[in-house]
Amino acid sequence: MKLIGLALVVCGVLILAYGGFSYMRREKVVDIGSLHVTAETRRDVPIAPIAGIAAIVGGIVLVLADAKRGGLKG
Repeated sequence: MKLIGLALVVCGVLILAYGGFSYMRREKVVDIGSLHVTAETRRDVPIAPIAGIAAIVGGIVLVLADAKRGGLKG
């Protein structure tokens, strides 16, 4: 549970730092017989800062709950 909590905190920090991600998409523009023209377009996917804050808070709750439960005994 501690590992999942730490992963959530890291993801939350990355979301707050970058605010989203982008990717390239190749689209067919013209397709006439043997003539094929494609274009690459950049798509941006924004992620709301509240998602990063929620991930950080959730991760901290998981880490604290695991510590209160006794952590990795065994």
